[in-house]
Amino acid sequence: RSFARSLLRFLGFIFWSTAVAQAFGGVSVILLFKNYRYLFQESYLSLPGWLALATAFTLIPTGVLAVSISVKCSRNQQGTLMYLLLLLLCLEVSSAALACSYCVRTASQLESAMDYLVHQHNWTCSQDPGNSAVDVIQRRLRCCGVHNYTDWLKTSSSWYHPACVPESCCKEVQSHCRGDLGHVEQLSEEGCLKKLENQVCFAMLYIFWCCTVLSILELLAGVSNGILMKQQPFHELHIL
Repeated sequence: RSFARSLLRFLGFIFWSTAVAQAFGGVSVILLFKNYRYLFQESYLSLPGWLALATAFTLIPTGVLAVSISVKCSRNQQGTLMYLLLLLLCLEVSSAALACSYCVRTASQLESAMDYLVHQHNWTCSQDPGNSAVDVIQRRLRCCGVHNYTDWLKTSSSWYHPACVPESCCKEVQSHCRGDLGHVEQLSEEGCLKKLENQVCFAMLYIFWCCTVLSILELLAGVSNGILMKQQPFHELHIL
């Protein structure tokens, strides 16, 4: 019983710290899909992020109850803690399952969406940096094209501008870059698809592993709380 008290107190402090980690993961996923909303049309893709935020807010009172019960047992607090642990377990299993499936699912969607944006983009070989969705993505991720800069040579706009690509493909260190294909070393080497896929999968897998580890810790907290509840049975409810 003393070990269960100590473990419950320790887990209470852990829940507070992991609430910050969960909130960080949830906000990262929400902002990621918000910043690239022109590539992700479905609003439900940010659902794992909102579930992670809900988990983070629920972890705070859960940690308070865990620490409080380890000091002084209360039937109301013990019962409330069990309900909160069950709620957290449901939230985290749902969030982990969605994050794992979305990581695989968004790959094909990203490629088709980026192909469409690249082929519909009307660009010119000028000093105008451009402010279209493709230009914003290429500057933010420091990339060029879907797979590399050669993707721009396959678009209809390249027939009119065979010697250049959009200026958003330029590296930031190259201040005099104008997208000239005669100076390929001034252009970003990587494509945008791989970089964006890595960002999405990293954010989703971060939430997945956070939820997996937290689920194990919550099961330990539930077992510890159950041991403490077993020591003081509900005598007044034996009639049931």
